[in-house]
Amino acid sequence: MIETLLITLLIVAICFGLLGIGVWIKGKFPNFHVDGNKALNDQGIRCVEAQDQEARAENQHAIAEREC
Repeated sequence: MIETLLITLLIVAICFGLLGIGVWIKGKFPNFHVDGNKALNDQGIRCVEAQDQEARAENQHAIAEREC
């Protein structure tokens, strides 16, 4: 039982070490946001927050309504 636990902890420690190598070499965490993906930006796919902000922006070409 204890042997299985130690082997599992060793495997997890090795995985954390290997994942940390990429951060250590580049000096920063990878950007997983949609805005950071060039291929998605080329297709016109943007972040939900950016699309929401654009949808809430006031339309400058809108015609003002008249009140009677």
